[in-house]
Parts: sequence; C-alpha cells; structure tokens
Amino acid sequence: MKILKIDHLGIAVNSIDEGKAFWNGILGLEFEGTETVEEQKVTTAFFPISESEVELLESTAPDGPVAKYIEKRGQGIQHIAFRVENIETALAELKEKGVRLIDQEPRKGAGGAKIAFLHPKATGGVLVELCER
Repeated sequence: MKILKIDHLGIAVNSIDEGKAFWNGILGLEFEGTETVEEQKVTTAFFPISESEVELLESTAPDGPVAKYIEKRGQGIQHIAFRVENIETALAELKEKGVRLIDQEPRKGAGGAKIAFLHPKATGGVLVELCER
C-alpha cells in the first residue's frame, strides 16, 4: 500500500455555516463550496490548505453517522483521511494483515473520490479513511 499524503481532516459540525465563519471568516481559508452525499447522510464543505484540506461534515439526518458521532463525542475531528495510490490494493493488503475494516470495498465519497474506512478498534481509536482521487 502506498500512502501519498494526508488528504484531509474530517471535522464533525452542527452547522457548516457556523464552521465556515471560523475556517473562512477568521482563518481566511478558501471555501470551495458544499456537496451532499446522500448515501452517507452528510453535507461536506472543503477548505484547501496546500496539498491537503479541512472537510466540515454536517449530518443531513438525525440517524446519520456524523449526527451519531456528535451525539456521543461532540463537535470536533471525526477522521483523518490518507490518499492512497490504489484503494483496492490498499484494502486487500489491510485485509491480509487482519486489519478490521468498516468498508470491505470502496464506496463513493465527496468530490467523486473512492473511499473506505478502517475501524477505530484497529487503529488505536482513530477513524481512518482511505481515499483515491
């Protein structure tokens, strides 16, 4: 598996508009717009920083994963995403090593990326996303 870089940090928020006030209004990061990913019950907003991004995640449903995360832990960093050269190869290698996966196969993420999550119980409590763009 070849990790190319940290692709983004995912931050769970109650409101993208409120988050935007800080990340764009105060820090001055460029706001790229929002995208809703219906399958994941989330609206995302990206703020690029050099070769990485900050991704704000707002749930579109009370039973969505981001809403559940905020309910348990509050707003804050929800995941770290690593860009990989080939997500299918990466998942096969992780399976071979016995790593517990949330996604056995890649799924569609924001911006047309292919994504897959590793289970936090396999990563020391950190939700790790792999993504291929």
